[in-house]
Amino acid sequence: MFARLGRTVAHHPRLTVVAWLVLTVLGYALAVQGVHGENLFDRVATGSPGVPGAESTRGLQILADERTTGPNVNLVLSGLDPADPEVGPALEPARADLAAVDGVASVIDPLVLPGGVTNPAAAPLLAQDGDGFLLVVELEPDLGGARQASALAAVEERLADVPGELRAVAPTVGGVVGAEHLIVEEITQQVEDDLRTGELVALPIALLIMVVVFGGFLAAGMPMAGALASIAGGLGALLALTYVMDVDASVVNVVTVLGLGLSIDYGLLIVSRYREELHRTVGADDGAGSRRRRGDGAVVTAVERTMATAGRTVVFSAVTVAVSIAGLLVFRPDILRAVGAGGVAVVLVAVATAVTLVPALLVLTGRRLARPGLLARVPGLRRASDVGAEEGAFSSLAGRVQRHPWWVMLGSVALLALLASPALHMQLRISGLELLPEGTTQRAYVADLEENYPAASSAAVTVVAAASLPDATAWTDELAELPGVVAVDPPAALGAYVVIGVRADTDDPGGAVAADVVREVRGLDAPFERWVVGQAASQIDFTDALLARAPIALGIVGAATLVLLFLMTGSVVIPVKALVTNALSIVASLGVLVWAFQDGHLEGLLGFTSTGGIETYVLALVIAFAFGLAMDYEVFLLARIKELYDTGMPTDRAVLLGLQRSGRIITSAAAIIIVVFAGFVAGDLVVIKQVGFALAFAVLIDATLVRLLLVPATMTVLDRANWWAPRPLRRLYDRFAIIH
Repeated sequence: MFARLGRTVAHHPRLTVVAWLVLTVLGYALAVQGVHGENLFDRVATGSPGVPGAESTRGLQILADERTTGPNVNLVLSGLDPADPEVGPALEPARADLAAVDGVASVIDPLVLPGGVTNPAAAPLLAQDGDGFLLVVELEPDLGGARQASALAAVEERLADVPGELRAVAPTVGGVVGAEHLIVEEITQQVEDDLRTGELVALPIALLIMVVVFGGFLAAGMPMAGALASIAGGLGALLALTYVMDVDASVVNVVTVLGLGLSIDYGLLIVSRYREELHRTVGADDGAGSRRRRGDGAVVTAVERTMATAGRTVVFSAVTVAVSIAGLLVFRPDILRAVGAGGVAVVLVAVATAVTLVPALLVLTGRRLARPGLLARVPGLRRASDVGAEEGAFSSLAGRVQRHPWWVMLGSVALLALLASPALHMQLRISGLELLPEGTTQRAYVADLEENYPAASSAAVTVVAAASLPDATAWTDELAELPGVVAVDPPAALGAYVVIGVRADTDDPGGAVAADVVREVRGLDAPFERWVVGQAASQIDFTDALLARAPIALGIVGAATLVLLFLMTGSVVIPVKALVTNALSIVASLGVLVWAFQDGHLEGLLGFTSTGGIETYVLALVIAFAFGLAMDYEVFLLARIKELYDTGMPTDRAVLLGLQRSGRIITSAAAIIIVVFAGFVAGDLVVIKQVGFALAFAVLIDATLVRLLLVPATMTVLDRANWWAPRPLRRLYDRFAIIH
């Protein structure tokens, strides 16, 4: 089948390239321009990840449904004395202009109240340090999309001019305009900026690595062409997903980096195997001096052989990666389901480009790629660069491992355990604005509100009660006595419900103290139905939902992996060993993630402020993606070893030669994908930093410690037992085997 696909592409290379060019342009156009004026970034959501049906989600929905006021836009003024008699008159023109904006319901500041700043009602609007006040503009409810957007824009623009107008009476005045929609816009913009930064950092370095590996831009450009097409397809797929589910803004970066890394991995394997097959067909000398030939039979033969071997490996690897990522679809949180669906889509696009677009480009280049790469001309690296050689750097490494397999195996496991040890004190959390870098406008706005306007900031824990106001008020006495509670806000009626703010003894709304208060409130008996919401409540519900479905997801992915690897190898030992070694590398990468981000050891180097934990959904993403990538390299290595073992070669020799022939591909692909993930660490959004860092380190561990040391050592120790399977399964393998 794969040879036939290679032959078909080889006879229609230009049509294949043109088709992918059209699809790539269409994908980017849809993502950037969108449908009906809404592009991908207009349609993604931003906010605390929720769990459909969870208590916190239901409570937040009640708050949204019962809200009778429109959105607010606030101006936090600082550097002036609210009691200064000249400030009020200077502010009057702005008040009048704001009130005249179509859709504005009210304009409130402490100076318009009877008695001004001496009025007790003005206290919530006055800065606690006496150095400013709050101007609040409230819009009418149910304005409608276009009218509300127009009103918000007009209010923001007018409020931004106020500090400059007040400088005549208060020279040191400053101001920050803030609102809920502005927070969403800032996070979304940060996602776009980080995506651009990641691509600008990763693509040139990845291209440079491939130029070094292949010895020229021609061969290096082919995996990159596949990567660009995959990114376009992935973005187009995400746009389509936004019409059927909520897609968080951070999903765009995660799916993009996955498509970029996998496309380069697969393209690298295809191009490398093609060069090997072409070298065998026409010879290095002939290839070095030949031009491309139309209808060259040697080129078509090399493409067919490449697709029959590397093409099959790529598809098999893509299936294992897709299965791993598809495990995220089992979970209830929308963000995980969106990543799962988007991830599977981009994997399918990546493998499609690898087995169609890249071979088509190879045909168009003809025999030129038979020339040796740049590494072959570097003293000491000649053997490592020749995938067809039986001796080289990787075979030498394998030989040393095979001479002391037990020591290498035990040492590798001990090192992985050491790296994993920080994961024992991992704290999971769902952060809000803390994910944005310090110094951003909306983070500064919220920080100022929390510090100087506590009455204007929400309590860490909020209770939505289906009760009468007297009943809810009576119940607050029990709330006030709970451990960790320092104050309870007076209950406020909201339609048919009552809202009660519970102030926890902490400045961290997502920390352990707030979480303990949530559990205490939920465990308290109440004579009415109530829902507890807030950052800590959402965090608890998300974690519980994750843990509830984790056994199902792990079971599906584990079972599918065992079946796929069995059909590839005919062994029940190798699939189990793969699961164990992959698990060790993933836990080790999580341990390093905790050490770097939760413990804050790399704050200065990576430019972030620790939130005191690891984002809950990052844990799920890292496990799914790292497992998929580990299986990627496992398949690359096992495919070569099994191919050699099937020729009658002893296990030790098959491992040694298989590592020699696949080691360069694995390490080169790993180096490129590490660069890709590291490019996204260069961004500013902490959640993207965490994902990029953890996956980069997972790939580093897997491609070096696991693939080059632990796997050869364990296969040497097991020897012929590697290929053991019960007789009934052996018959099943003989019938359904996936072999070259």
